[in-house]
Amino acid sequence: MQLYDELVARGLIAQVTDEKEIKELINSGKAVFYIGFDPTADSLHVGHFMALCLMKRLQMGGNKPIALLGGGTGMIGDPSGKTDMRKMLTKEDIDHNIECFQKQMSRFIEFGEDKAIMVNNGDWLLDLNYVELLREVGPHFSVNRMLAAECYKQRMERGLSFLEFNYMIMQSYDFMELFKRYGCNMQFGGDDQWSNMLGGTELIRRKLGKDAYAMTINLLLNSEGKKMGKTESGAVWLDPEKTSPYDFYQYWRNVSDADVIKCIKMLTFLPLEEIEKMEKWEGSELNKAKEILAFELTQLVHGTDEANKAQEAAKALFAGGANSENMPKTTLSDDDFADGNIDILSLLVKAGMTASKSEARRAVEQGGVSVNGEKVTDVKAVYAKDAFNEEFIVKKGKKSFQKICL
Repeated sequence: MQLYDELVARGLIAQVTDEKEIKELINSGKAVFYIGFDPTADSLHVGHFMALCLMKRLQMGGNKPIALLGGGTGMIGDPSGKTDMRKMLTKEDIDHNIECFQKQMSRFIEFGEDKAIMVNNGDWLLDLNYVELLREVGPHFSVNRMLAAECYKQRMERGLSFLEFNYMIMQSYDFMELFKRYGCNMQFGGDDQWSNMLGGTELIRRKLGKDAYAMTINLLLNSEGKKMGKTESGAVWLDPEKTSPYDFYQYWRNVSDADVIKCIKMLTFLPLEEIEKMEKWEGSELNKAKEILAFELTQLVHGTDEANKAQEAAKALFAGGANSENMPKTTLSDDDFADGNIDILSLLVKAGMTASKSEARRAVEQGGVSVNGEKVTDVKAVYAKDAFNEEFIVKKGKKSFQKICL
């Protein structure tokens, strides 16, 4: 099976501009493609992970990836998929986030001479003359067509700022610059980027008289039907300081039965023949498939040692088959105690198991919290400091555990 057909078989492709040409470029290893990453946080998240896996897969097929970091577009903010305007970031914040992205991306993609390259669109966008840009690019964009784009339509009722309205133009300009500077002939992105990507292909055709192509990838859903990488506690990050390897493992271990094979196809590098056998699995066998998914992805992001530790911790918690050494831990300091005690609500917040004390109170009142296997029913329950000299394990719901230490 050729590479493009494998992408289709894995369910990765949502829509393309010119399938025949794209297929030929990818299969022959002649695609020079880019995916953009706006540095809106100091870590990549699971949504980015899907794009990185696609880049890695294509690079293994001989194609050349360009990781475009949005030092310029990050100053504006992409309205796609957003109900409200993004928080405005400072130049210092953006530069710091880009540095964090660069380190994380290097774990997945091979950068270097004749390999992948990393580019910052601030190199050209931040020095643009506004009037010159309007004259050069403005005539090629119809306001009527822009307003009809899905990424803008969904924001019209809530309000769309003029700042955000420029994002499509900036992204299109990026594609043209990458085409001119690096011979970039293809852009990949999420399905919500389709209108922006079409703008870039059209701009290249009109301004340069050349053809370039766009392809969007399907976005996965988690078991609650939300966008991939979201949980009730927030985003799932690739930075182990923000989402521990254990929590990362558990996120994938807890996908729904309906999603597990789809996730294995899209995100792992297991052979399709092997995955096709899993499609026949039912009942308890699907739990085995979830363990395979969780281990493979944790290994990709955090390495084999951390994947093994996460798997052992999961066994300790759910199967009783190992010790609690690798369980996720929260360490308390003297400042966490008042008069030598800490209350259950503060403990849940400190451990990152709830975002606030009000959320912690609800969890206790609903019977979803236990300490060392004993259900906590009193929202005013307190624990003395010496209680943490022994093993102290807090559980919230069926899947969230923390070992509390001093």
